Amino acid sequence: MKIAVTGGTGFIGGHLVKHLINQGHEVLVISRSAESKVSGAAVVSWDEIEREPARLEGVDAIVNLAGETINQRWTRPAKERILQSRLKAASRIADAVSRLERKPEVIVNGSGMSIYGTSEEDSFDEQSPARLTDFLAAVVERWEEAAEAIQVPRLIKLRVGLVLGADGGAFPLMKLPYQLGVGGRLGSGRQWMSWIHIEDMVRLIDYCIRNSQLSGPVNATAPHPVTNDDFGRTLGRVMKRGHYFPVPSFVFKLLLGELSVLLLEGQRVLPRRAMECGFKFKYPNLQEALENLTAKKRRE
Repeated sequence: MKIAVTGGTGFIGGHLVKHLINQGHEVLVISRSAESKVSGAAVVSWDEIEREPARLEGVDAIVNLAGETINQRWTRPAKERILQSRLKAASRIADAVSRLERKPEVIVNGSGMSIYGTSEEDSFDEQSPARLTDFLAAVVERWEEAAEAIQVPRLIKLRVGLVLGADGGAFPLMKLPYQLGVGGRLGSGRQWMSWIHIEDMVRLIDYCIRNSQLSGPVNATAPHPVTNDDFGRTLGRVMKRGHYFPVPSFVFKLLLGELSVLLLEGQRVLPRRAMECGFKFKYPNLQEALENLTAKKRRE
């Protein structure tokens, strides 16, 4: 297949491009600059796509992972950048696809599990309604609405959880306190963490492209979420470190402001659609995922 990927130089996108190339697919990376170098893939800029959408003729699938990072203080300008970057990417894809003679069969549009709102008691799957309890939930709702304008036979709204990888994302920072011997729960420790190993993340995207049964919302989370306290205890056990030093909520609120919601509140999100359609997780349980990631880092 010929697959276009936006955000192909980021953490998830970089892993996805390598995976797709290894699976024998032809990959086209859509980037801010045509000068970007991605091993094994062709690169085209957004501006080139706007001028000449025919560059996407023959593409069977588009994976849209473009968007401003949410890992920054949520000032008013930052919030606007986070939102507009996602809306703009979806709009550009919708415009380009509308001008193609042969449309892609499927769009996998990145989204987020934040749309379900936060809760310590409830569980959420793809049938759960949107609960706009915070800034990020509202962003996800508008992001998905923008993606709905892309006219293709099959649109997947991939609601991504906490992606764990040894070489990017949040995990290197999450394990640092344990490396220093000062690991512990964050805030109450009761908040849910719905996570997924980076290998399962890219495998699930590939599965969504190939499996015609999948459309609409698909949760990209492992089947066994854990609380923050359980996550820390498991990480300490895998790294042979203690889990003794809790960090009070007010510290994160002072340091991070509104962004602290990502660490101090959570959701128990389950991948019902993926499992119903037969997807098999390589790392369904946290301990084996963390053992793989910590061993991988040692090998490097």
